[in-house]
Amino acid sequence: MTTSPSMLAALVDTNDGSFNLREIARPTPGAGEVLVRVAAAGTNPLDTKIRAGQAAHARHPLPAVLGMDLAGVVEKVGPGVTRFAPGDEVYGFTGGVAGMQGSLAQYVAADARLLAHKPANLSMREAAILPLVVITAWEGLVDRAQLKAGQTVLVQGGGGGVGHAAVQIAVALGAKVFATGFSGDLAYIESLGAIPIDANDPIEDYVARHTGGRGFDVVYDTLGGAVLDASFKAVRRFGHVVSCLGWGTHALAPLSFKQATYSGVFTLHALLANEGREHYGDILAETAVLAEAGKLLPRLDPRVFTLAEAGAAYDAVLGSNGAARQKGKVAVSIV
Repeated sequence: MTTSPSMLAALVDTNDGSFNLREIARPTPGAGEVLVRVAAAGTNPLDTKIRAGQAAHARHPLPAVLGMDLAGVVEKVGPGVTRFAPGDEVYGFTGGVAGMQGSLAQYVAADARLLAHKPANLSMREAAILPLVVITAWEGLVDRAQLKAGQTVLVQGGGGGVGHAAVQIAVALGAKVFATGFSGDLAYIESLGAIPIDANDPIEDYVARHTGGRGFDVVYDTLGGAVLDASFKAVRRFGHVVSCLGWGTHALAPLSFKQATYSGVFTLHALLANEGREHYGDILAETAVLAEAGKLLPRLDPRVFTLAEAGAAYDAVLGSNGAARQKGKVAVSIV
């Protein structure tokens, strides 16, 4: 167990600023918290928006340690923690917003409710890219749409972060799954057990081809904008549309005429409002079971980035500064 009072972290001092590697105080776990020695940090498009100061709903006071997702090893447990012990491998969606320290550091004092034991068959890097996307996918499919075996599901953007998790969870729950994607993702989508649909195909064409014009029981939109409008047209009568990017203004007539329903997923709520955090830990435990059964495989970008290369990792998420855009989710190796 470490006794050093400090640790290395990658900090951002200004909006859209560079990452600066420096020594800061190592946190001490309080009541209900776990000190995690971080092995890998996940990256998400939302992390890049927070860095740029573009996410008003997820402000993070500067200077800030970013990073919402992590995987690592329990170093110490605070008072009242009984589910974890030193040496346990864990993963979770634990901070990086609203002043809560993120995962781009050697240690994090995390709320134990936001953690679960890491899937034993996954590497730290693979586990670190899962928490936000599996929680978002699970909340949409299970908590909102109440997906049942045998139902038809359309995932809009099935090759993306939330999309690839939603496809695999829906398949594991016994649904017949369809997913849209562009040409480079169609073979990958099919490998997950879904029927691929070219995202360029007209809605009416694929609804007619795959459902006889009836529509899908559940549609999960991961892209927002015009794709959410298309989802309202793709759902069946009395069906359900769920979106994790329902930020715009949308005409509800196509949904209303079908007497269908809609709900949104806002995964940050548990962190921002300190409400429902136990459920996130439960979701991570459920999805760990799926991963260990071979039913949930992370799509990991093969490039390896160190903590000192956090800026390059974020460039890869965006495909900026000459970096090739990610094909799979990017992880940052901390130790």
